[in-house]
Parts: sequence; C-alpha cells; structure tokens
Amino acid sequence: MVVLSKPAIEQCSYMKTSALFPAIPLIDLSKPDSKLLVVKACEEFGFFKVINHGVPLEFISRLESEAIKFFSLPVSEKEKSGPPNPFGYGNKSIGLNGDVGWVEYLLLNTNQGSPFVSCLGKNPEKFRCALNDYISAVKKMACEILELMADGLKIQPRNVFSKLLKDEQSDSVFRLNHYPPCPENAQVLNGITNLIGFGEHTDPQIISVLRSNNTSGLQISLRDGSWLSVPPDQNSFFINVGDSLQVLTNGRFKSVRHRVLANSLKSRVSMIYFGGPPLSEKIAPLPSLMKNHEQSLYKEFTWFEYKRSAYRSRLADNRLINFERIAAS
Repeated sequence: MVVLSKPAIEQCSYMKTSALFPAIPLIDLSKPDSKLLVVKACEEFGFFKVINHGVPLEFISRLESEAIKFFSLPVSEKEKSGPPNPFGYGNKSIGLNGDVGWVEYLLLNTNQGSPFVSCLGKNPEKFRCALNDYISAVKKMACEILELMADGLKIQPRNVFSKLLKDEQSDSVFRLNHYPPCPENAQVLNGITNLIGFGEHTDPQIISVLRSNNTSGLQISLRDGSWLSVPPDQNSFFINVGDSLQVLTNGRFKSVRHRVLANSLKSRVSMIYFGGPPLSEKIAPLPSLMKNHEQSLYKEFTWFEYKRSAYRSRLADNRLINFERIAAS
C-alpha cells in the first residue's frame, strides 16, 4: 500500500455526518432507456453513477498511478509546479476567500495544454500522455451524456449542451485531489471522519465527471438537507449537474451540493473533469424548454461573468442567487 505524504495543512474544519440514505441512481450508458434515466436523475438528485462508460480502464489506472507518484513527492518538489493562480499545485487553501480543507491538489486548464506538467516528477512526458488520454476519453463521455440529456428532454439540436464543451474556446478544467488519511484526533464513524476534506459547494460549470480510488468520503446533499454518503467505485464515474446546466434547463435540473470528508485509514485520490462553456458564451434558459408561457428564473449572463462571481464567493455560498430573477408580486 502506498502512503502519500501529508500536505502542510495547519487549519482543519469539522462537521457532523449523517447515515446512509437512498441508493445513488445507477445508469448503464449502453442501455436504450439511459436517456430517460439520466433526465430523472438530474431532476431528482443532480447526481448519478454511470457504468459501461467507454473510458478504458488502462487510462484510469495509468493516470492514478502518475497522480500517486506526484503527490508522494516532498512538498518542496510539488510546489515547483507553481502556486495555484489559479492553475498549478496547491494545498490547504481552496479559493481566495479563506476556505480550507484537508486536501492538496493540482489544477490544470484542459484547452491550453498543461503548463505545469513539465515540472511534475521525474517523467513529466509520461504524466502528460496519461493526462491527455484520460481527459480526451472523459470529455467524449461527458459530451455523450449531455446529448443523452438533450434526447431525454426532447430538444434539438441534440448537441445543444455538448457543443459548448467541444468548442475550441471551451473553458474546461481538470483537477486532481489528494486527501491524506486524517489526523488521529478526528472522530471516526465507519471509516469516515468529521474532518472536512473539501467543503460543501456546487460546481459552477455545466457538468462534472468524477472518478476516485476505492476510498470513501464523498457525500451529496439531499433535498431535505441530509447528507448521503456515496459508496466508492474506482471503475465507474459519477456525474454532477453544474450551476450552468441548472440555468440552461431553467431549474429543471438541479446542481448538486456536495462535500468530501477525510478518511481515517486511506488516502483518497480523485480526478474531476469540469466541462465549461467558452468565456463569452451567454448562459440563459433554453427557449425550447420554456413551455406554456413559463417565465425565466434567471437573468442572462456570460460564463465569464458567472465564473468571476463564483470564484469571488465562499464555497458554501448560493452562487446563483445574484443571477435569479425576482418574481413579480
């Protein structure tokens, strides 16, 4: 078993956990009814698990291996990849507004190459190839899922969502997170602690594609405010609805609030592809979904405007509140 070095984390946050609740929606992408199940999951949870996803397991294991090698380096070596501004290596601090977590990470822009990969470890080219293969395959899967969503919603063209990720100017990012085993003084229940690895938040982009090693810790928030622990599955992917997709569907799909709690025994390594639109793209409810004189719940904004607003906020803030329309009295 590989034990990764701990990041230089001085501040920690704690939170009460809850028990297991309903099962996470499971969708087999090879089945003909998957488009209907995807829509239902997006409406009820904003989150689901996919199998038969088409991403080669070799790509998954190769990138995880490279990530483990990187995070096993001394902090002084990892810091050579540059401070997160916002891209590069970072630990403890999440964003610019005081949020902290029991996590270290590497954040990369997927459309402008990997500017810090040349500084990673002893074999940066191997890392670069692993990143490129994995991101390419996951992006393809994300686009296929977005097209299933359009099919399930019966809107045309079916690439109405996916074209935003395929655009050459798409502002998509990729993140590798490492959560070391938690400190001995953290309270533990079934292997999960009350130590916050990554605080509760929604993702601002259109869609997020998450994969982690076989270590627990991820939780999603249900409609009643309780937290559902997500059983780990290292060979499958989990899909998050992002804020931008919530707006595009006029609130029909819900962006899921989620968090990560540290594990008491094992390191957790996660890989997240955040599919975003071009910076100049205007985000507003799709007219094809506005039936029976339905009113728009959101003001129109560009992705640049929302991204700037989101990254100025705290993690747990309702990032969409400033873009909601006030209902007429």
